[in-house]
Amino acid sequence: MPKFKSVGGKGVSQYRPKIARGLPTMAVIKCADNTGAKELKVIQVIGYKGRLRRLPAAAVGDMLTVSVKRGTPDMRRQMFPAVAIRQRMPFRRRDGTVVQFEDNAAVVMTPEGELKGTAIKGPVAKEAAEKWPRIASVSSIIV
Repeated sequence: MPKFKSVGGKGVSQYRPKIARGLPTMAVIKCADNTGAKELKVIQVIGYKGRLRRLPAAAVGDMLTVSVKRGTPDMRRQMFPAVAIRQRMPFRRRDGTVVQFEDNAAVVMTPEGELKGTAIKGPVAKEAAEKWPRIASVSSIIV
């Protein structure tokens, strides 16, 4: 049985690739949408099951809880769910290609899973676009 096979909701078997986790908690990342936030700080990785004394870390496509560090006054110092769309740490795809972006970035979401902004700046990883269809429909470049 392959390593990346996992059981999703309601026991449905799905293939989830194992992506190198390049965004640990307390990392400051860019906000790639037009919500008014500029820099986000990773507070928590939603759904992360870890090990004692290991920092929770996220990969491309993971849902995070972030705090807005820089941005418009109404967005600053608030916490939002977000999805990581780019990471600097190289990760390997199933076809053997290694993907690496020039920055770490995320997009702010609503608690229901909808995008808070209306546009995404820069490329989006294919893994995030496959996992979140709303991100795929708004993004201009999918790598």
